[in-house]
Amino acid sequence: MNNRTAPPLAVVVGSGIGGLTAAVALHRRGWRVTVLERAGSLQPVGAGIGLAPNSLRALDVIGLGDEIRALAAWQGDGGMRAPSGRWLARTTARAAADRFGDPLVLVHRATLIDALASRLPTGTVRTGAPATLTAAGSPTTGRRAVVTTPDGDIEAELVIGADGINSAVRSALFPTHPEPEYAGLTTWRVVVPAPERPFHPHETWGRGALWGTQPLKDGRVYAYAAAAAPAGGQAPDDERAELLRRFGTWHDPVPAIIGAVAPDQVLRHDVRHLTTPLPAFHRGRTALLGDAAHPMAPTLGQGGNQAIEDGIVLAHHLPPQHDIGAGLAAYSAARIPRTTGIVRKSARIARLVSLTSTPAVTIRETLMTLARFGPGLALRTFDGIADWRPPQHTYSDRAQGREDRCVRR
Repeated sequence: MNNRTAPPLAVVVGSGIGGLTAAVALHRRGWRVTVLERAGSLQPVGAGIGLAPNSLRALDVIGLGDEIRALAAWQGDGGMRAPSGRWLARTTARAAADRFGDPLVLVHRATLIDALASRLPTGTVRTGAPATLTAAGSPTTGRRAVVTTPDGDIEAELVIGADGINSAVRSALFPTHPEPEYAGLTTWRVVVPAPERPFHPHETWGRGALWGTQPLKDGRVYAYAAAAAPAGGQAPDDERAELLRRFGTWHDPVPAIIGAVAPDQVLRHDVRHLTTPLPAFHRGRTALLGDAAHPMAPTLGQGGNQAIEDGIVLAHHLPPQHDIGAGLAAYSAARIPRTTGIVRKSARIARLVSLTSTPAVTIRETLMTLARFGPGLALRTFDGIADWRPPQHTYSDRAQGREDRCVRR
């Protein structure tokens, strides 16, 4: 007779970066995991993502950090520019790595999604599987959480809502909480072949607008733009034409990148954020992570990074057969203060991007220019963010050694 107890089941609703990170981390801890994805495939909506040192160290925990580090494409210098091309502040890839112990790695979202999914057993991810949280469950009574799918109900010891900014799981758990609100910016994203002329990675700040150009390891370029605009707006013709109107006179290589993209390859989205934090990131046996828990403006590039951290920290507090109620409470306690601070800091920078008056833009550019005279000044924006470490030793001795060598300056 086999008296072994089956591993507990965790159901993840949503197969984005945070959901898959949590799935891999829980699987490595000994959970059975099912990932339910409404879309028909894992092809991610989006373009590129910048993985900062904090998320690279989080990925070390699931054995993925070095694979992603190998994709780093930024070499040499870069920095912040004015639309004319004038440098406002400069930094180097080496300076960021020296300060935080790791580089900034730009990858296509599809690359990261594929890497995460490959670390799950075959059949873990079910696409074309919309799911509704029917019951949040209760650790105190032993009642399981219930997710309803077209194929029937699934009872689980744990449900994770990783279903994005419009999270139905969040609405089910906290129906009276304010919804994410418009942050005042619209964004555009493209991925194109690299221009013929070499360029330095940069973010360019103009009047109520921003443009960024970053290289990918595969020879392509990830470019992103943001501008102050009314919510819900759309171009009267197409979004490439809109980019030309807004950014076509900016310095090289901006016009060339816009000219290289097809109109239907430009992604446009309004930025929404949740500046009033949830009272908890869990209720019953159900947890939230990523944009479902703390949507933020992309101005610090931390949305996906924080989702990765969430998944690692959640699994850390939920070893199999552990008190799920205590583990989820510890997860909320660890993540709410950190993510709330980053949401609010991202919102402040979004307001800086939105400045349009001449005096305000002049002051902003002056402050950026002064960063030239303070070594590491621009990088200090990420102190307390990029220097984060997971709440446990990584599985990689190499990575742990890298952490031990990281010295905050």
